[in-house]
Amino acid sequence: MELGDAQLACYPVDLLHGADEHGLRTVLRRWWAWVNEVSERPGLRPTVGEPGLDLMVAKLRRPMPPPGTVPRLSLIERLARGDRGPIVSVVAPAGYGKTTLLSQWAQRGDQAFAWVSVDEADNDPKALLAYVAEALNGIEPIGRRVFDALASPTSSVPGSVVPRLASAFSSMSAPVVLVLDDVHALHNSESRAALSVLADHVPDKSRLVLASRDQPPVRIGRLRTAGKILEIGPDDLSLSYTEAASLLRAAGLALDDGDVAELHRRTEGWSAGLYLAALYLREGGSLPGTAPSVGGDDRFISEYIESEFLARASSQDRVFLTRTAVLDQLSGPLCEAVLEQPGSGTALANLARSNVLLVPLDHRGQWYRYHHLFRDMLLAELERREPGLMPALRRRAACWCLRNDLPEEALKYAMAARDAEMATRLVEKLWHPTYQQGRINTLERWFWWLDERGGIEGHPLAAVFASLTAGATGRAAEAERWAGLVDRWHSQHAAGRADPAAEAWAALLRAWMCRRGVEQMRADAAEAARGFTALGIVSPGAPLLEGIARVLCGDLDGGDALFEHAISIGDAGGPDIRAYILCERSLVAMARNHWDRAEAFAGEAREVLGHAGIEDALVCAVQARVAMHHRDVPAARQQLVSAQPVRPVLTSAEPHLAVQARMELARVHLALGDLAGARTLIREIGELLNRRPGLGTLVGEAQALRARLAQEKGSSASGASALTAAELRLLPLLATHLSFPQIGAELFLARTTVKSQALSIYRKLDAQSRSQAVTRARELGLLEG
Repeated sequence: MELGDAQLACYPVDLLHGADEHGLRTVLRRWWAWVNEVSERPGLRPTVGEPGLDLMVAKLRRPMPPPGTVPRLSLIERLARGDRGPIVSVVAPAGYGKTTLLSQWAQRGDQAFAWVSVDEADNDPKALLAYVAEALNGIEPIGRRVFDALASPTSSVPGSVVPRLASAFSSMSAPVVLVLDDVHALHNSESRAALSVLADHVPDKSRLVLASRDQPPVRIGRLRTAGKILEIGPDDLSLSYTEAASLLRAAGLALDDGDVAELHRRTEGWSAGLYLAALYLREGGSLPGTAPSVGGDDRFISEYIESEFLARASSQDRVFLTRTAVLDQLSGPLCEAVLEQPGSGTALANLARSNVLLVPLDHRGQWYRYHHLFRDMLLAELERREPGLMPALRRRAACWCLRNDLPEEALKYAMAARDAEMATRLVEKLWHPTYQQGRINTLERWFWWLDERGGIEGHPLAAVFASLTAGATGRAAEAERWAGLVDRWHSQHAAGRADPAAEAWAALLRAWMCRRGVEQMRADAAEAARGFTALGIVSPGAPLLEGIARVLCGDLDGGDALFEHAISIGDAGGPDIRAYILCERSLVAMARNHWDRAEAFAGEAREVLGHAGIEDALVCAVQARVAMHHRDVPAARQQLVSAQPVRPVLTSAEPHLAVQARMELARVHLALGDLAGARTLIREIGELLNRRPGLGTLVGEAQALRARLAQEKGSSASGASALTAAELRLLPLLATHLSFPQIGAELFLARTTVKSQALSIYRKLDAQSRSQAVTRARELGLLEG
């Protein structure tokens, strides 16, 4: 049974008391509505005072227990004492009162409470952690750096976001109880691992509370051994005989001690079962066999609701109820659009006034939802009576949401309708804002959903966006696969321009990936620029790429002129594109020996990314070169360290940037006499050039660097600077509680490969174990935290 704790674990005995036989149906309706009225429609709003994800306000609002709930004083005292450490685990099936207990604890007012109600969307770790950050920020400002990392599309969750958030949590000046409710909704391993790490950073006298229907993602055994966890389970949450008797008496049931004992025995103190049994008995049911067994009896509850509502509803109301059950949230205009019937808004208002299992989602009486169990029953009824109608209804909902500027809601309905065509168009619309919010896992989930249903094969624009996303986040193989789809589409439409927007974006993608040499890259970038101009799209990406191609063809003047033009376009491409343009201008200035200009451009690039909270290897590389020119060795070394964690993001999907960054870093390593670091970078340059051999002047520069390295003499002992891109990709995951097999699943590597890379990391960091390696990496600045 999928009833939420806040709904079933509340006991409105004051409502039941004194209700006559004609009023009990009204009591039930009042109960269903009352226990949910603290919810708000999950409308979007920006985080207050900080950049980042839009947040649904309702997820951050602590539900208030309604009057008449059974006070769980002994449990609240156990929770409030805080003598069992910083972690609280509340685990029980639905209907045991987990949420209600925690809400009652929060009502005491002894500590500040930060609350996050977890749901399916939080399987994107950045979405989950954005809510956690906002909840904590509502108690005490946690600083911009956390929100910067959350907003960056390329920031590492284990390497950057989690350490910054954990540090902010552990640094809070006043005790706080951070409650994460419904943690069982999390199945994404990165989201679960993030919570596990967060559990290690709970400040003194604060608590992290995880409420779930199954074991939460923390190291339970270790926490038990250390005495750092308080565990509340079904036995603790079960109502005692005295509490059960109090509930039944307040419900106006004149039961003798034996009957109370029998109900308590059958329900095993399960609060939802006791309450439903009380309703049944008040309806005139007899005691034997009436009490639902522990865990819930779906048939009993479904039959009760059906007999109470659908059987008494008019045929018109029944159609309204079953067809609108496809909606996650209901409003009058949305219902009218889905049913294609004028007056549906009035029908909804009438139902809302009668509180027929409708949960209000705002204070204005505009948005509602059906209770989950009632909705499930209505959907089953719809499928029986009108099979095949659900997809059409959901498509209408998607169209209404799109017309009303709710594209992500529209996408959800399109996917539920299995309409890949509509979903693809919506993903194309949502790609840029979702990418800018850093929600890469969400994008990946959308792209794979479309791919599995053939939604990308005939939609090159979606494939371009999928490839660009993968390339920008360091997943070269995935970028290549999506780019292959674009190439096949392009070859099939070579005779004519079937889709001007797709043609322009496809040309830009070809230029980014530079798979056919710099001359073709130059032509592709020019084609993209012409296409964007014709479409009225303002983008500095095309002149940036054409400028890089000119530089790599030996035309510094032509390249720099294009970079200057790209800068004049403004910030349309985002901070990373602007930073790349400035870096390219810095490199051109270095080639001309204009070091003042090189320093100015490099500093501006650093400032651009600093405001956006983004780290980038190419920006670090040009900063390191400028510092080394001025013989500022500490600054140069710092930039080398800063470049390492983000170096793996630059791959063969962006080969020109990847080689340029490594080339400049290798030059600095050589200048510092760090042969091992230089050798690692030059080896990676060679691997990149093997995949992309046509990178113009970079090929000769790489040969010259290799020759210079061969002539150098000095220590070649491998240290931290010799960590490979693959090892740097693995390093942040060592700081989580994921096992080697789980890390392998995250990185699509065999367990033996993970172990081999880990041992190499230990050796280079002079560590004997995983924990020592993580500690050493933090000391060196390779990991945050």
